[in-house]
Amino acid sequence: MTGYIHSFESFGTVDGPGIRYVIFLQGCPLRCQYCHNPDTWGQGGTPYTAEEVAARALKYRNYFGNNGGVTVTGGEPLVQMDFVIELFTILKRYGVHTCVDTSGITFNPESDKSVEKHEQLIKVTDLFLLDIKHIDDEACKKLTGQSNAHTLAFAKFLSERGKKMWIRQVLVPNITDGEDTLRRTRAFIQTLATVEKVEVLPYHTMGINKYEKLGIEYPLGDLAAPSKERVAYAKRVLRGESE
Repeated sequence: MTGYIHSFESFGTVDGPGIRYVIFLQGCPLRCQYCHNPDTWGQGGTPYTAEEVAARALKYRNYFGNNGGVTVTGGEPLVQMDFVIELFTILKRYGVHTCVDTSGITFNPESDKSVEKHEQLIKVTDLFLLDIKHIDDEACKKLTGQSNAHTLAFAKFLSERGKKMWIRQVLVPNITDGEDTLRRTRAFIQTLATVEKVEVLPYHTMGINKYEKLGIEYPLGDLAAPSKERVAYAKRVLRGESE
């Protein structure tokens, strides 16, 4: 099985527990207005077999040890789901902790084939970092170009099957930080049984130079990052600490 890789990070510390070997896969069906990796959207990347990527990751096993592991992200890594399944199947033979950072956009609960494929995935995945782009469907379509229906359905799918997940919310001023939005998101999280952690990721503009290099207009212009106070408040609401 060949996958198309954008890049690797040897010592990731923000993509799951412990020190992670992070694999950025090419391709994404979303067009998030705040995306800081627009260079992962389309086709391209460097081809590697699952065995080659596993061998690269295992070279760092002494560093990530039993407390860390391997995370696949993107782009949207599950666009290349067969590759991820094969890679994780190899890594699990070595007892490596596996993690997927995903929007859940590839999950279609009305497709038996999709459900079956995701069932295969969860058998070899220890943790899911699930990005809820926006709890309001229309707002999500405006923000990402896609509905949030598959994301929310995937969250329920993971919960029903007892799979551990961390919920991630990018806090974008005037888009995802509204009082009603935060509380609706919190209410949805409370319906899930296997959420171990809720992370708030403050919006930033570190990817703007990539848009310039690609000749793409940055959708959010000169929007400023949220204040520390706003981020702290969002964390309290989403984690249920303000109730």
